[in-house]
Amino acid sequence: MGGLCNVDHIIVKATAPNSSPLSDKYVHQLLRLFAISPPCCRAFSLGFARRFGKTRSWRVALKCLLLLHRLLRSSPEDSLFRTELLINRSNGSISLYPCNFRDVSSSDPESFTAFIRSYARLLDEISNEDNHRARPGPPDNSPEEIGRVLEVLEQIQSLIDRVIECKPTGVTARNFLIQTAMKHIIRDSFVCYTVFKNDIVFLLENMFQMPTYQCCISAFSVYKKAALQADQLYEFYQWCKLMGVCGCYEYPFVDRIPLLQIQALESFINGMWEIKDDDGDHQSPSSSPLSSKAEKVGDEGEEERQPFIKLNDDDDDDDDDDSWEDILEASVINFSSHGSDEKDEWRIQVYNPFDGKYVSGDPNYPWGL
Repeated sequence: MGGLCNVDHIIVKATAPNSSPLSDKYVHQLLRLFAISPPCCRAFSLGFARRFGKTRSWRVALKCLLLLHRLLRSSPEDSLFRTELLINRSNGSISLYPCNFRDVSSSDPESFTAFIRSYARLLDEISNEDNHRARPGPPDNSPEEIGRVLEVLEQIQSLIDRVIECKPTGVTARNFLIQTAMKHIIRDSFVCYTVFKNDIVFLLENMFQMPTYQCCISAFSVYKKAALQADQLYEFYQWCKLMGVCGCYEYPFVDRIPLLQIQALESFINGMWEIKDDDGDHQSPSSSPLSSKAEKVGDEGEEERQPFIKLNDDDDDDDDDDSWEDILEASVINFSSHGSDEKDEWRIQVYNPFDGKYVSGDPNYPWGL
């Protein structure tokens, strides 16, 4: 019983409504209690729900979220602490998203309220699963592994969106406690982006070996969003550097994907698949790959697509040996107005932004670590 009382006492002391940052000793005390007395995990979840749910002070709310963030980072995925947290989130005891917090203790309540709600939404996604943590060994080329990589990449992209949404505005941008929280948020994004970089390379290399049309479209959608998100993340990191959030040496190099490559890939994917109907006839898809995702073919409403990759109609035997760079090169139209018959003039150099030679600095740089 004494341990359970200690949990509530620690939560109250750690989240005092003052301008002092969250002390590490409270995190260590709670972790020690969780290891000695497993019921303390449930006590923390209930105590956190009461403290965070009732407060109208941004300082108390922020320290509650910081405390939860630190504990999540220090707890294994299969820990009892995470299990109790998920149970209390599922039954509505803890509500991180949607978050009903509203600040009434500052001169700029809208800015502080917006930051607390954005931070709470980020932690809500983090507490679901930690699939964005680094995994040992490179992925293989099996359909199951491709599907898993696609799922993880979509989760990481969602997390990066949540991180960018945490950008403070107004007076919150210069607040010391807010900047302390931003350091934890930013460093988490470094780890996410490192995993993302590794998996997006695998996705790009297997873009045209996907087992189904749907997987190919999902892969292209992830890659297209990566190009847009890279610009947003770059601007966000630049702002954080200007504000002094973390050291400049800690930030990873954000790889930018040229729009020209996205357009070339989209044009090529539109032409590389054909629809096979019930009679065995083939038709070329008339719409973009993204709009074709909802298209239904056949009486059972299922798509049945197969690769349609032919560089030369008279030489079908060599198709399997052609790389996707050659296929993409062959898809470029040779405009007759230039008056040249040399095909090399229209050769496309496929740019892989994640190739190590484009990364500046030390190749052994510990990204996010």
